[in-house]
Amino acid sequence: MAKQKGIIKLEGTIGDITFFKSKDGYLARGHNPVSGARIATDPAFQRTRENGREFGRAGKAGKLLRSALRSLLQNTADSRMVSRLTTEMLKVVQADATSQRGERNVLDGETELLSGFEFNNDGKLSTTLLAPFSTSISRTEGTLTVDVPAFVPERMVAAPAGASHFKLVCAGASIDFETGEYVTDEKSSTELPVNSTPTAAIHFNCAVMPASTKPLFLLLGISFYQEVNGAHYPLKNGAYNALQIVGVAG
Repeated sequence: MAKQKGIIKLEGTIGDITFFKSKDGYLARGHNPVSGARIATDPAFQRTRENGREFGRAGKAGKLLRSALRSLLQNTADSRMVSRLTTEMLKVVQADATSQRGERNVLDGETELLSGFEFNNDGKLSTTLLAPFSTSISRTEGTLTVDVPAFVPERMVAAPAGASHFKLVCAGASIDFETGEYVTDEKSSTELPVNSTPTAAIHFNCAVMPASTKPLFLLLGISFYQEVNGAHYPLKNGAYNALQIVGVAG
């Protein structure tokens, strides 16, 4: 895909080239002369069909994960989160070492590869919450926990300008990528002031299905607020909120 340069910005189609405006500026792309019917049947496109099936599974799995976390993601995601998550989910599918090419899937892949995924590249947990924390996942009990020792917010929270308060959020999810079913449990702290007073130790315990054989995901995030006349309002519609997958049991 080419990027247009110069003072004349084109939109529309000229010959086999389509010009259009995107978030990355004015771009141009060529027309694919190969028909969908040929791709679907021609032996020469066998690899293309295999890749397409696996990409489809990755996209479906990413959508399911987003559905399980819908309430948290409403104000904690950048504009490219969906495509970034699909890319990472495709790596999970491609890590399947038992299925044939084209049949590789999430359950036989390595869901642990999603650990560390940031849902908002404009506000990453790794650069926003500097306080240490520990995590644990008990598949037998169906519990996913996060422990954050007491810390001084002014030193351990990289709060954006205008933020007077913050809140830590946590979620645990058990997801069945075959049936599309999931169980999610979310917890959060109260709104805490960004000041020099140490917080109390924070313990999150999220409960899903005991003895689940499905992939388990543990997430930790932070959201920011501005206090006005005693009320706390989300800061800039969550543009700086962070959410990260901090633990996975595949």
